[in-house]
Amino acid sequence: MLLLLLIFLLAAFTALNWGVFVQPAELSFGVATLQLPFGLLMLGLLVAVALVFILFAIYVQTGALLEVRRHTRELQACRELAEKAEASRLSELRHVFEVAAEKQENRQQAFEARLTAEVAQLGSGLRVSMEESVNSLAACIGELEDRLERDRRS
Repeated sequence: MLLLLLIFLLAAFTALNWGVFVQPAELSFGVATLQLPFGLLMLGLLVAVALVFILFAIYVQTGALLEVRRHTRELQACRELAEKAEASRLSELRHVFEVAAEKQENRQQAFEARLTAEVAQLGSGLRVSMEESVNSLAACIGELEDRLERDRRS
């Protein structure tokens, strides 16, 4: 914006003083002397320097834009790599949890099977013990009945 203002002011100054700019003057170039409009020569040199400056600014801006683009691509690649690593870690963690849950389920099933077997074994042992007690009690009752009958007969 400031550059455009300066160009406008220079153009206005040149237009207002055009007569002075085109007035010929004797200029020495060291080996030769020429009759040229000094103002026009200086204006031409100013325009040439301004063009060189503008081209240099465009070159610097282009380099900066290319550098920003390269950094953006590198940043995107790093972001994708980090996302893949995070997904891999999450997948591995999920696998570890699944394996742990499967082991726990297997332990639970084994415990239930052992518990069921022990309960069944205790139940059959209790049945056998009850049968023996019933038989023993029946034998005792039978013996007592025999004694009572003998005592009644005698």
